[in-house]
Amino acid sequence: MEIRRTALLAAGVALVLGAVSGTAGCESGSDDGGGGGESVSFDANVSGALRAWAFDNADDVGKARIDYAAKQLQGVSITMDQTGFDAQKFTTRLAGGDVPDVVQMDREYVPTYAAQGLILPLEKCFSANNVDPKQRWYPNVVGDVTYKDQVWAVPQFYQPPAIILNTTVMDAAGVQPEDIDTSKPDVLLAAIQKMYKASGGVPTTLGFDPQAVGQTYLWFISQGGKLVGDNGAPTLDDPSNIYPLETLKKIVDAQGGFAKYKGFTDAFDTFGDSNQYVRNQVGAQVNAQWYPNVLSPYKDKIKIGAVPFRGKDGQPVTVAYGGSFVIPAKAKNPSAACKWALALTEDGSWDAAATARAATIEKDKAINTGLFTGSPGPDKTIRDKYVKPSGNAGFDQVISTYYDVVATGKSAGASPAGQQLKQELTNAITSALLGQKTPQKALADAQTATMSAYRSIAGS
Repeated sequence: MEIRRTALLAAGVALVLGAVSGTAGCESGSDDGGGGGESVSFDANVSGALRAWAFDNADDVGKARIDYAAKQLQGVSITMDQTGFDAQKFTTRLAGGDVPDVVQMDREYVPTYAAQGLILPLEKCFSANNVDPKQRWYPNVVGDVTYKDQVWAVPQFYQPPAIILNTTVMDAAGVQPEDIDTSKPDVLLAAIQKMYKASGGVPTTLGFDPQAVGQTYLWFISQGGKLVGDNGAPTLDDPSNIYPLETLKKIVDAQGGFAKYKGFTDAFDTFGDSNQYVRNQVGAQVNAQWYPNVLSPYKDKIKIGAVPFRGKDGQPVTVAYGGSFVIPAKAKNPSAACKWALALTEDGSWDAAATARAATIEKDKAINTGLFTGSPGPDKTIRDKYVKPSGNAGFDQVISTYYDVVATGKSAGASPAGQQLKQELTNAITSALLGQKTPQKALADAQTATMSAYRSIAGS
């Protein structure tokens, strides 16, 4: 879920730097990307003990995958710390010698630790287990964990964003699905004006919620922006980033301005009975693939559809978000860590997960919207096996749209300063949309701050 991580994003880089200064700081910015993995070997035949830090509060999908992976590692004793990943805890554990063999973390963290030599590159892991990353995962998913031409993590999940339409609001305003087109700002703004409503200057219905600070990478990458350059260096001040920010400003200005827009959207009962679709508070909204599951219980109260998010060139586009598994550089059993992470992301694991999820859905009498794994093979298999017509044409069209766009993904790029980049980009968006800075000034200031973090982590 993308509406998350505020203070953690801002603090993550600083916490890493402080802990690394006494551990792997000498490797930061080295020519091999912080490597340190050349002397580590991987074997497909595994044994011994495995310590995993992952799967906090595992749901039916997670538990099914854990059980499946354990069966693939017969003879390995698996101990799991089922608490959530925390940047400070991670670096503290590494500095103190309390090193787990495998750690689950958001993909944004991966290049940061890769640049510092705190995790291992995984080419030998893949080779030992006959895994081709280009065949197992979508290219953009692999791109998220590729730094200096090496893959540093086993990725998982990719829930693409698209635009969920509230056809009740659209029909009342005479707006058609083709009017919600992010590649045609003038057409989109006209549709927004037809649907937008306010009372006393305060929004009551948004024509279109762009998720301005929730889908930051999507807006910039889709509209021709460039956030990461060579060797993961940030490029927030690239001239191509001005257009996406100006487009976002036009959208929110047409709906009361950013302060009122943000106050209104922050009050949405996003996961509740009075969510923005039930209350007709949006005509359309950018949402990741998981959100139709939230809306499923209200299928008899709402009328929805979906259209792709379109890039500046008019073509559908998505940006990957998701988690991954990394192997710390000082892991005691890297071979078992590798095999376990790969087992969790292979076809059999996802089939077990999909079977468990189907049972839950049948029990709850919900709609099966699919399971988006980060791998094209399992995605297709799960869709063919479990995603059937629900009897609700709107929901079925929404589900189909997400499957249609999943192969259109792009990576925002992997940067050692990725956490700081996202935070500073969010700050730039906020200041520009509030009118506190011009887009150029906001992006330039963000670039300065992010470059400082980049140099500290990756070296000059």
